[in-house]
Amino acid sequence: MSMEEAEEIVQQGVHNYSAARDYVPPKDPQVCRQLEWFQDQKLALMMHWGLYCQPGIVASWALSDEDGDWSRHQINWTEDMEEFKRQYYDLNKSFNPIRFQPEEWAQMAKDCGFRYLLLTTKHHDGFCLWDSNYTDYKVTAPDCPYHTNRHADIVKSMFNAFREQGLGIGAYFSKADWHTPYYRTPEIKDARPTNRGPMYDPKQDPVRWENFIQYTKNQVMELCENYGKLDILWFDAGWVSRRGGQDIRLGEIVDEARKIQPWLLSVDRTIGGEYENYVTPEMCVPEEPLFVPWESCLCLGGDFTYQYADQYKTPRELVNTLVGIVAKGGNLALNVSPQPDGRIPMEAMESLYGLGAWLKTYGEAIYGTRICAPYQSGTISFTQKDDFVYAIRLYPQQQESVEPYVEIPYTQPVEKITLLDSGEELTWANTKNGIRVKVPSGRRGGSAPIALVFRLHKKSA
Repeated sequence: MSMEEAEEIVQQGVHNYSAARDYVPPKDPQVCRQLEWFQDQKLALMMHWGLYCQPGIVASWALSDEDGDWSRHQINWTEDMEEFKRQYYDLNKSFNPIRFQPEEWAQMAKDCGFRYLLLTTKHHDGFCLWDSNYTDYKVTAPDCPYHTNRHADIVKSMFNAFREQGLGIGAYFSKADWHTPYYRTPEIKDARPTNRGPMYDPKQDPVRWENFIQYTKNQVMELCENYGKLDILWFDAGWVSRRGGQDIRLGEIVDEARKIQPWLLSVDRTIGGEYENYVTPEMCVPEEPLFVPWESCLCLGGDFTYQYADQYKTPRELVNTLVGIVAKGGNLALNVSPQPDGRIPMEAMESLYGLGAWLKTYGEAIYGTRICAPYQSGTISFTQKDDFVYAIRLYPQQQESVEPYVEIPYTQPVEKITLLDSGEELTWANTKNGIRVKVPSGRRGGSAPIALVFRLHKKSA
């Protein structure tokens, strides 16, 4: 694959997303039911966690010379990139997050309104957060100081703790592996310039490529066989594909995994077809509904990694983003990364608990809902479930004043309107453009709330 073709898939580490026209609905009844489950959940805790969190740099990408122009802006302690890459690969020898507390993380996730987990079991750098039998580049290896900790198998500890809280489990897995010699010999052994792809042409060395396919399959099967019930296999590195000249026959791998866990959702990002069960916009939110299952992966802070002195989004910003996504039929996968010592930053926790507090009151308008025209109109967003339509009037700025009347552009018959949080029945009237609702006097004045949520009771047929 040329650099130009690779750029169509990933630009500065950010994947594009498949067009809705390329979506192929699953046919298996168990997978279809799982997809309905997915669309009910709405909010995932995504966690990029790996060696890159120790220095607080971009996840893996600085190992690619072709991506160095944008990925190495945080690396100014050396001009020798070969030395840097050796330093990076050696970070496994100092990885020691001794303050990791999986049970507390799982409880936090539940309290903050998350419904499923997406954890990086392995990023592009090849470092495994589980006890893989197929590599020594892993958290449980003797040269990793954390290997003696009772939570050394981070994937197992995380999956068990989150499952215990009733949360769904998604395993992020990079199809690219920049450490294994089956794909790319590490720079400590081979100092040639690097890119995103293998350090050889798979067509010219089919035996080596077949070894990589089996290596990938073996690791995916380990996760499916030894780590309890999984809900999602989330495959990253879209350049590893048939059209990119790197066919790992992922369909065969997923089919084999489904012999063990037949309900599994497969997310082969940017590829389209029957093994991309939902679409994954990254660092963006589609402007309109996609009318296929989708999930935007966004960051609480500035990037998909821990960064020192990071700035985190406020609860108001998070609610505005979540509502905008859900109103267009999507889920939000919100990324948070731990500090090098294994703790979630306190400032991040404050934002997440603020989001959770809002969802405790207004979650009825979010979880289990589906799209409802006109979806979004100005600061009003719509969802629906059962006999109710929810009109969510967002206040992006705390300094806004709450108006005495809210104009809701919804034209279908309604029996009554109540406030979701209190159940108070409101005074309203039909207008030529929808509904005009009177806001109770006690809700006006002072700082604007994050949102007012109106429950519209549909008129019985």
